Amino acid sequence: MTKRITRAALLTALALILFVAEAQIPPLVPIPGVKLGLANAVTVWAMFSLGPADTLAILLARILLGSVFAGSVSAAIFSLSGGVLCYLAMLLLRRILTESQMWVCSVFAAVCHNAGQLLAAILVYRTKGLALYFPVLMLSGIVTGLFTGLTAQLVARRLGRRG
Repeated sequence: MTKRITRAALLTALALILFVAEAQIPPLVPIPGVKLGLANAVTVWAMFSLGPADTLAILLARILLGSVFAGSVSAAIFSLSGGVLCYLAMLLLRRILTESQMWVCSVFAAVCHNAGQLLAAILVYRTKGLALYFPVLMLSGIVTGLFTGLTAQLVARRLGRRG
């Protein structure tokens, strides 16, 4: 039990560090809302290595603490909506994908994360026209999800069963 809690705490800290560090990097593309999502590599790896319960705890702690550091209630709403939809996608895909297909799970999860954030934006701002932004977010989700998924898969391969 102690080992499990310690591992989850370390992964939460790592995800939070990646989240905060990424926030300091200038955007790679001049499109609002598009970023790599480096912390999601931790979440995907946790889903396949630790299981759904620990992954949910890590994800929610990172969202809560990240929102505290970002100092924005709207950031918390968008992160939570994207994170929950992303988590549900990973939960379903984990049942049919293997660890060597972690990158596939990550791509779908990233697209769902963007969809969740966009849905929250539409509800918060009461502007259905924001839905026109979905193709851009879907493309960015595919690219960034592939990157974070391959990163998580590489980490899993390097750690083997030690993780």
